[in-house]
Formats: sequence, structure tokens, C-alpha cells
Amino acid sequence: MAKRVSVDKWLFGSTMLLVFIGLIMVFSASAVMAGEKFGSPYTFLIRQLAWAVVGVGAMIVCMNIDYRKYKNQTLVYSLLGITLGLLIAVFFLDRSHNTHRWIKFGAFSFQPSELAKPAIILFLAFWLESRIKTITDWKHTLMPAGLVTLMLTGLIVKQPDLGTGIACIAIASSMLFIAGMEMRYLGYAILASILPLYWLLFRVEFRRKRMLAFLDPNADPLGTGFHMIQSLIAVATGGITGQGLMEGKQKLFYLPEPHTDFIFAVMAEELGLVGSVFIVLLFTIFLYRGVRAAMLTEDMFGRLLATGITAMVVVQAFFNVSVVLGLLPTKGIPLPFISYGGSSLFITLASVGVLLNITQQAE
Repeated sequence: MAKRVSVDKWLFGSTMLLVFIGLIMVFSASAVMAGEKFGSPYTFLIRQLAWAVVGVGAMIVCMNIDYRKYKNQTLVYSLLGITLGLLIAVFFLDRSHNTHRWIKFGAFSFQPSELAKPAIILFLAFWLESRIKTITDWKHTLMPAGLVTLMLTGLIVKQPDLGTGIACIAIASSMLFIAGMEMRYLGYAILASILPLYWLLFRVEFRRKRMLAFLDPNADPLGTGFHMIQSLIAVATGGITGQGLMEGKQKLFYLPEPHTDFIFAVMAEELGLVGSVFIVLLFTIFLYRGVRAAMLTEDMFGRLLATGITAMVVVQAFFNVSVVLGLLPTKGIPLPFISYGGSSLFITLASVGVLLNITQQAE
């Protein structure tokens, strides 16, 4: 079968549409807040637009680089080393919002945990592809893969950022499954994680309060339950067709971080059920085309890369939407392509560029 000479137009189109919608919603969600804080309603929009332009540029560059060139031991382990160094470095910097998540240089800020996701994806694709015939060897294949993933994930959780840590584990699990790992090993991993998860969720004070607020937000409506209640009010107020773009009320100092973690709530209020379903449909198209690319690719390295990148986008979208709808406790995971955040947008778009190149090479 002849190789495809063009990228997947559905995948490219859904990505670009999500970015465009994201720019509109970042402005809608942040205009009043930016005006109060910076004196200009366009502050967050301009910053996000700049990152979007750079990110789309990176996507186009990566789209035209043969993904097989990333199957390079020096590149893989250099990226791992840089990511590990950055994740350690944040603990020696000043806290931001009571966390060690950011590296800041003046107006520029970068979140190393965003780099950890593609680093894990590239490492696992490289490591598992070369050991695909020994995928059942837990000692020499699965254990090294798991230890590297857990090392990076552990540093992310320590920041603390449990949501991103769980997302990294979900991405790694999807790649191991596609590589042919026996399901019993996944079962062992789930059993082994029960006690650490219990400790992290119920023995750490701020997470325990989040869990209790998730179970009964009305028990403390002005405290720990406030975020979830305001999010659900925004979703319910939107109705079928929404209040209209820029007309939402919950973003006016009720919703926490309306332009980042809870931007989907703003969308639900202003664009209604119709707009919300359309966004979910775009992510569903992304999922389908990403999985399709992975299945059409006979090269296992490309298949694993496509799986990891698709999972990276879809898992985060699932978590974000679920939190907004009250289906999961608050986690602080952005909505890919849409939430405000330069490092997240840039790295996600660059990763999608790699995925688009895989669609060109798929047989």
C-alpha cells in the first residue's frame, strides 16, 4: 500500500479548531480579570496568542520531520536527563501558589511537568520497541520502564501535582498495553498503588478536604466546596444554547481560575450544551484519528508514539471535563489547546506535530 503524502486533515483540523476556540474562550474568561489586574483586558489573550503562534510553528516543523529520527538513544536519554534536572530544580526555587511547579525568568514561566509527559512517551516508545519480543519479561523490560516513569511521576507528585502524576501513569499504561503487556501486571500495579493513593488522597490534609468536598460540596459551600458548586452553577446556567459569548457571570470572580482549570465551565455557561458537546466531539475526533494512526502504523516505535501522544491529549481532556462536571475531585489539570498556559500549549502542539508526521508515514 502506498504511503500517504499528506497529513491527516481531520486530526489537523480538529487541533486548529480547538486552538482557535481556546483563544476566544481565554479572552472571554479572562478579560474582566485582566482589566482589573493589568489594566488591559487583552493581556492573557495576547500572551496566549503568542504561544499559539509559536506552538503552531513548532507543530508544522515537527510535522515535517520524520518521526523515526527521534529513535535515537542520545536524544531520548538527553531529554530524560534534562526533564529530571528541571523537575529537581523547581524545589530550589521560590514557591508559586504554594507549589514548586514553575521555573520563572522574568515574565517567562515554564512548567517542567509539561515536558515530563513527552519525555515519558519518547522513552517508553524507544525502550519498548527494542524489547517488544520480551514484553513479558518483568525484570528486564517492564521494571526499568516502570521505574523511569515512577521516578518522574514521583517528582511531579512531590511538587505537589497529583493530577498530572496520575495523567503520566495513565499515558504510560496505555503504551504498555499497546506494546502487549499482560493484563495481570496492570492488575498488580493497581493493587500496589492502593495504599500510596489512599495516603496521598486521605492522609494529606488539603487533598482530604478536596475529597470530602467532592463527596458533599454543600457541606462547606463557602470553603472547600465552593469551587465545585460554582462550576456546577455555571454548567447548569448555560442550558441548551448558553448565555452568549462574553455574557457569563460565574467567571466574574466566582469561578476559580476561569481561564485555566475551569475554562470548560465558562464555555458551558456561555455556549451551552450545544457548545460543550461540540468541544467534546472535537476531542473525540482527535481520539479516533490518533488511534487510527497508531493502528495503521506497522512500525512499533511509531505506533507507541502515536498512542502516547493521543493519550496525553485525551486523558487530560477527560480529567478536566470530569472535574468541571463534578465527576472527579478538583485536580488542576488544564484542558488541552484551550486552557490558558504557554508551556502546556506549546508542548502539546509540538507533540501533535509528531503525531501528524506519523499519519503521513502510516501504511
